[in-house]
Amino acid sequence: MERLTLKQYRQMVEEVIEFKELNGEMPAFTIIEGCKISKSVYVNMIETANKFILEMGRNPEIVEISDSSEINFKC
Repeated sequence: MERLTLKQYRQMVEEVIEFKELNGEMPAFTIIEGCKISKSVYVNMIETANKFILEMGRNPEIVEISDSSEINFKC
């Protein structure tokens, strides 16, 4: 998996926010449909998506996973 759909991306963000609210810090990784994404990668994805929304005025259809070397490809 090299990218997330908008639905998958939103699910990932919801899980990260829920974890942060419960534990006071963001998780070291998140798993979406069997793919493990490290904190540095998902933070970069969130920053990139937010920048896109601010510049384009709309949500992206897909969100690229930026550093494939940090992703567990057991998908």
